[in-house]
Amino acid sequence: MANNPTFSDIEVGAEIPALSRGPISRTDLALFAGASGDHNPIHLDDAEAKAGGLPGVIVHGMLMMAVLGQSLSGWVAQSRVRAFSNRFAAMAAPGDTITCSGKVTAKRQEGGENLVDLEIIAQNQKGDVLLKGDATVALDA
Repeated sequence: MANNPTFSDIEVGAEIPALSRGPISRTDLALFAGASGDHNPIHLDDAEAKAGGLPGVIVHGMLMMAVLGQSLSGWVAQSRVRAFSNRFAAMAAPGDTITCSGKVTAKRQEGGENLVDLEIIAQNQKGDVLLKGDATVALDA
């Protein structure tokens, strides 16, 4: 459930609440494969992943991105998200915990909306950055 901060209460440099998911299990990967239609064997079969040069099965990048998006929609209502993008920086493996966080980088008014820009990241339990991105949300005054 979103906590819906207001534009006047948010300052540049403020952090949004962190969100952690995991440890990611092989069941999570199988369920995500079914829900997304992404049955690439590098996410499901160690032998296939190793044949492709990986150390073993890896977590779907889009699953990590979904957790990052969930961290935003836990802070503000999903309808308030105006932009959300990221780049994949590293792979996660089964057993990893994904923790997402963000920091306010700018506040502005544009098109009749109070907009807040964020830098957002997802990291594993070792602190490795898995995803790094940006988001913009609209807040009430």
